Amino acid sequence: LPDPAPYADDLLARWSEPQRRYHTPDHLTAVLDHVDLLAGAAADPDLVRLAAWFHDAVYRPDRSENEERSARLAERALPEAGLSAAATAEVARLVRLTLTHAPAGDDPNGQVLCDADLAILASPDHAYAAYTAAVRQEYAFVPADAFREGRAAILRQLLELPRLFHTPYGAKEWEGPARRNLTGELALLTG
Repeated sequence: LPDPAPYADDLLARWSEPQRRYHTPDHLTAVLDHVDLLAGAAADPDLVRLAAWFHDAVYRPDRSENEERSARLAERALPEAGLSAAATAEVARLVRLTLTHAPAGDDPNGQVLCDADLAILASPDHAYAAYTAAVRQEYAFVPADAFREGRAAILRQLLELPRLFHTPYGAKEWEGPARRNLTGELALLTG
């Protein structure tokens, strides 16, 4: 198999691009840590970890096709690195799933990745405030009024979901705190 170091170096360079304020190596590390926490709920935790590495590998805040471009990057890189076609397809599918964060009830890999990616929503107050500030910095090119409207719409969509988290752990430990944080942020944006 090829040496994985160049692939890892390329991914870390992507995660370290200057336009990123939240979608940084710190976010990647947090998602990987949460995948480890939830690994027992996944059908294939190693593929979920690979999907975490790729899920925001392509990230431009002014573009809407980041997940698709990240999935395509995985589809090119992983076969070169020796991953099977089936495993590559699963990683790419998981990356695409982070667009909606709506895994099926019979999709344990998707549930783990989506929960790990959204776990930041359940952070303590200071960490949630840092997250929202970093998101605002990534979208600094958007005028304040437009950002407030867009962000409020996203928060409302999230709050209207019957469940934010799909793994048993996520549902038990993160659902309540996340909903409190989202509700509080929405009140600040619209109040």
